[in-house]
Amino acid sequence: MASTTPASNTWIKPKLSMPSSRDLAYSSNSISLVKKQPNRQLPSINSSLQAPPILHFPKQSPNYQTPKTTTIPTSKPATISYPKQESTNSSSSTTSPQWNLVQKAAAMALDAVESVLTKHELEHPLPKTADPRVQISGNFAPVPENPVSHSPPVTGKIPKCVQGVYVRNGANPLFEPTAGHHFFDGDGMVHAVQFKNGSASYACRFTETERLVQEKALGRPVFPKAIGELHGHSGIARLMLFYARGLFGLVDHSRGTGVANAGLVYFNNRLLAMSEDDLPYHVRVTPTGDLKTVGRFDFDGQLKSTMIAHPKLDPVSGELFALSYDVIQKPYLKYFRFSKNGEKSNDVEIPVEDPTMMHDFAITEKFVIIPDQQVVFKMSEMIRGGSPVVYDKNKVSRFGVLDKYAKDGEGLKWVEVPDCFCFHLWNAWEEPETDEIVVIGSCMTPPDSIFNECDGGLKSVLSEIRLNLKTGKSTRRAIIQKEEDQVNLEAGMVNRNKLGRKTRFAYLAIAEPWPKVSGFAKVDLFTGEVEKFIYGDNKFGGEPLFLPRDPNSKAEDDGYILAFVHNEKEWKSELQIVNAMTMKLEATVKLPTRVPYGFHGTFINAKDMANQA
Repeated sequence: MASTTPASNTWIKPKLSMPSSRDLAYSSNSISLVKKQPNRQLPSINSSLQAPPILHFPKQSPNYQTPKTTTIPTSKPATISYPKQESTNSSSSTTSPQWNLVQKAAAMALDAVESVLTKHELEHPLPKTADPRVQISGNFAPVPENPVSHSPPVTGKIPKCVQGVYVRNGANPLFEPTAGHHFFDGDGMVHAVQFKNGSASYACRFTETERLVQEKALGRPVFPKAIGELHGHSGIARLMLFYARGLFGLVDHSRGTGVANAGLVYFNNRLLAMSEDDLPYHVRVTPTGDLKTVGRFDFDGQLKSTMIAHPKLDPVSGELFALSYDVIQKPYLKYFRFSKNGEKSNDVEIPVEDPTMMHDFAITEKFVIIPDQQVVFKMSEMIRGGSPVVYDKNKVSRFGVLDKYAKDGEGLKWVEVPDCFCFHLWNAWEEPETDEIVVIGSCMTPPDSIFNECDGGLKSVLSEIRLNLKTGKSTRRAIIQKEEDQVNLEAGMVNRNKLGRKTRFAYLAIAEPWPKVSGFAKVDLFTGEVEKFIYGDNKFGGEPLFLPRDPNSKAEDDGYILAFVHNEKEWKSELQIVNAMTMKLEATVKLPTRVPYGFHGTFINAKDMANQA
């Protein structure tokens, strides 16, 4: 766990042909990747993400050559180190690459080109959305793997119904970024708290993606960062370098390039870790509460394309519904489903004019709801020096309504919803008496503020969107009407036993001060009333997970909220368990190591854990 005790000023860097360490500056609350020049001041970063005195980056596998240790002069005692990973995952037992003379020469030449490219990039200030000093500072900074820690201290009493394992995904870069880095670019790490008879255990492990395994073997990052690096002419150059390495057999991109850091779903006896740039990865929870990556999962050869990070599990049928998008070639968007036994349907092409950002969607009892919004991919923008992720102001957002069991896209109905961008959709249901589909989502402005630097603050408004299938028109309203209750509500969920059905309550992260989360809100979707639970002084967390106490309970809010919480003053993390009906804290699990702010999670009950594939 990170300590605030002053230590020696050593910085262990991955083996890489880069500007020397004396060209890199470090301050006590930021990592500076901007090359120092005489009489030149480093750009100041105004951010709510304050870094701790010590940041830990995981060290590469001991099978590889030990990186050089360099002393960095600083004005205040501070240390950045790369702790050794203790991995039990068989897939992490890699060996140094065995290259022939041609490959070695190619590697040296490409490394030299990359060094010049990186040096050129760092001569210019990075935008906040690609600056590691902003994106992975404070408790957004990565941590090393942690083997199972049994029986951490518990305050209060863990409810009897909490039996199983809570797992949450997040972005956790293994190696120090060499240039641009967005928080979403980090390698996937799953944090797990297992509950057995009132006690708990904790572990966190990297998801051993093909990308991570190959970078471990090389001892440094070589796969392009999708958001932090792939913009402008330098982004094109990095893509060319990457594919050149593939041409010489130095890397293999055919086995996937994704990070598996966003979503988690338990389906057909498998825990799947996902990001929309790859296939899912099967991660197994061991009987002791540890995590082991089984491998990239293609549903027994049925899935041949990427899958977005938010597939929808129907609580009644047990089916899994999903989308896949492509930013290069048509079809840009596809829909498919899996039976509860894992049998895949044929792909249904969804006609869209441009590759569209498709992070989330929704289902009802009969339909799938597909948002086609104003954030699109335009690779040509890189030629003009910009980001390929573009907010298209001339495009009109629309929602597609398609039968869940459609065999083609002919029955798809589009309903325009102007000036709407929902990064996440919390639920949807049908109201037959009015021929409407009700969609619950958080409407975000500016739409591309997560990806591109924007003037003004981000605003995320919990909204009810009604799609009238008879008239083809839509209406939208803010669910919370009282001005004093208005807050940014971003990550969260409804009772998963009610997904696709009419729900009264949503449990959503209070993203204040953005991008931190100070607590969560229980929102009555019918009345707009809000009950807030604040994590505590100097405490911030992430997505609240609602765990139903009993699937047969008549009360929709009969259950508990689980959330990782970090104390930024004491630099310690915990898991809080809150009664969703009373909104009172029931128990706190004191965790042995720091848990960074992350993304999405799920709960696997004890019975399902015992039946894992």
